[in-house]
Amino acid sequence: MVKPVVKKTTAKKAASKVTASKVTSGDATPPKEAASPGGRQAKAAPKAKRAAAAKNTTKSTPKATGTGNADGRPVGGKPESHLAMVRRARRINRELAEVYPYAHPELDFRNPFELLLATVLSAQTTDLRVNQTTPGLFAAYPTPEDLAAANPEEVEAIIRPTGFFRAKTRSIMGIAAALRDEFGGEVPGRLEDLVKLPGVGRKTANVVLGNAFGVPGITVDTHFGRLARRFKWTEQEDPEKVEADVCAIFPKSEWTMLSHRVVFHGRRICHARKPACGACPIAPLCPSYGEGETDPEKARKLLKYEKGGLPGQRLSPPPDYPGQPAPPLGAG
Repeated sequence: MVKPVVKKTTAKKAASKVTASKVTSGDATPPKEAASPGGRQAKAAPKAKRAAAAKNTTKSTPKATGTGNADGRPVGGKPESHLAMVRRARRINRELAEVYPYAHPELDFRNPFELLLATVLSAQTTDLRVNQTTPGLFAAYPTPEDLAAANPEEVEAIIRPTGFFRAKTRSIMGIAAALRDEFGGEVPGRLEDLVKLPGVGRKTANVVLGNAFGVPGITVDTHFGRLARRFKWTEQEDPEKVEADVCAIFPKSEWTMLSHRVVFHGRRICHARKPACGACPIAPLCPSYGEGETDPEKARKLLKYEKGGLPGQRLSPPPDYPGQPAPPLGAG
């Protein structure tokens, strides 16, 4: 009866030695510690450190404020959903409507024919230079019939200040001849007809339709395309694709005035090379805030036209325009 007891004790001691040797050599997982104050503190310390680190991280993460990174993500937030982008885009439009209640086409014109020619001439130059040039052109050739029958060299001499005057002469004289021969001397009020005219694309057609015929359209010029991408309304570079993306965001009734507001903002504040971010009234809604000057005083010095106390681009601006009319050609 004694011997079996001795054998069991010996076996237990041997097993204990094997276990100890395994723990010492690192070949096995150590047994759980007995519950003791020292053991509990050893485990609690790492947990406390992790909790403190998490707390500090939460405090240091900035909250999303509407401004964000270059990829459109709000700072400290998740990527913007499509619905959130649409809501922000429409709010930008409402804000711009308050900033520019006088927004208008910045080309001088009295009828659809004059607007059509002025828009074609505005390629690769400023609206100001076009407005300074077209009074002489319209005085000499007030109708499509007059311009179609003109001497090309005389037309070139008049429009030379707008640049690329030979190519532009061919375009506007071709337009005049097409209007005379195919449309009874009248500018058509349909996009599909306008884009058939020489030198007339969707941008020009939408300008004429929106401002001479009251037909809504998005005008994607360099300013509009630049701001649409900065606002993260689109990632497209092609004007027609930009137009399609933006049209899907806004009601049709807003298209024409939206174009004016965005172009106004691009010319006055959100410039191509150095946006005046620090003086921008819609900065909290812009995911590209910080691309330009953020110091308010320095930003105010970048403002143009009436925002900077300077003349506008039209010689004959609308009555509600708050700035100064532009000077005529050669006025210094």
